[in-house]
Amino acid sequence: MTWETALLVYGITVGACLLAGVEIGTAMGLVGILGVSLVSGTQLWQSFGDIIWNTTNTFTLVSIPLFVLMGEIILRSGLSKRFYSGVSHLLAPFPGGLAHSNVLGCAVFSALAGSSMATAMTVGTVAIPEMRARGYSDTLTLGSLTGGGCLGILIPPSIPIIVYASMVQESVVELFIAGIVPGLALAALFMVYVAVVALLRPSMAPRSPEKPAPGVVLKGLVDTVPVALLILAIIGGMYFGVVTPTEAAAFGCLLATLVGLVYRDLTFSAFRTALRNAVLTSCVVLFITINAQILSFAITTSGIGRGVADLLANAGVGPFVFFCLLFLLYLVVGMFIDGLSIMLLTVPILYPSMIAMGFDGVWIGIIIVVFIELGALTPPMGLNLFAVKSIATDASLGRIGKASLPFALIIAGFGFLLYAYPGIVLFLPDMMSTR
Repeated sequence: MTWETALLVYGITVGACLLAGVEIGTAMGLVGILGVSLVSGTQLWQSFGDIIWNTTNTFTLVSIPLFVLMGEIILRSGLSKRFYSGVSHLLAPFPGGLAHSNVLGCAVFSALAGSSMATAMTVGTVAIPEMRARGYSDTLTLGSLTGGGCLGILIPPSIPIIVYASMVQESVVELFIAGIVPGLALAALFMVYVAVVALLRPSMAPRSPEKPAPGVVLKGLVDTVPVALLILAIIGGMYFGVVTPTEAAAFGCLLATLVGLVYRDLTFSAFRTALRNAVLTSCVVLFITINAQILSFAITTSGIGRGVADLLANAGVGPFVFFCLLFLLYLVVGMFIDGLSIMLLTVPILYPSMIAMGFDGVWIGIIIVVFIELGALTPPMGLNLFAVKSIATDASLGRIGKASLPFALIIAGFGFLLYAYPGIVLFLPDMMSTR
């Protein structure tokens, strides 16, 4: 069977499974088993056990449950609300005040929690009533929540980045460090947009007539310190080589627990809920990852990745045209499949082609994360839209999608900015001694 036929069969089978309501992880596993069977019969079936063992025994992936648990502890212990409250006091004097707090709060906590949906819901529960009471437009409120939540999978620590690193054998630390500047830059672009809207249309973001008292500002600053120190400890420890990503995740769990106990917000019930949610989330991620590795094995044995790379090389497609095609692919696929599944489904096929085009492996990982961020805002499967809809029940999904459109356009434009200036991604990793 040629690689073209294999690609057609795989694509049709995955599409049929998804249309039939089969979960994406199960669909990838079934297609992988089918693909291996078509190529070599049952001779390679024994490899499935090795794939499952090697995937679950990867030291890199051990950090996923720990980072998820750290995020759950932060969300359940009240640290998220304290941080959001502190940020809102600090940013109140700026045009767009609370909308800036949404962007920054969602960005930080979706990164720590590993779930933009959970963060958008947590921050939104506090933000939406407060912003409505102060006369903020729902367009700005809802859009800043969905857009801000997207930033979490780019700003380290990030579960999609960990999974990508395990798939292509890139350094997790370098990928984490590479995501810092793009993540902060994209957050800054969101905040610039909010400020421009607030200045051009003051009715959408009324400014408080009174300046916050110095005591209120000081309290806000104090409330942001624990989370800021936690982030610096994790990222700084990895950057300077003090800890591995897995050790950093464990250290983060310990710090988050201690801070929660110090503030006396982490109850036994909340801790139990955090443990349960961490187990559920980790099982889902690992189940999808295992099945994706089975599909990746089928793609490798059928020669699809090599075939696509050779086809593009012989077709004379330049890097920019290829990048545009990549953008369109992720834009369309992101409308129907969640971001992590998109990454696991496409990287085995496209990664060899992207390397053949001369792209850097670390840069590729960040670009893919930016593109799957876009998928979280595009209906009908934009998960952040559904997350905000679950707490803003009186707002239609179309209304939330319209509010998210400016942030989606900013993300799309930012992807092309990273293509034009790859140093935005690579200059921090290049400063590390391992490159």
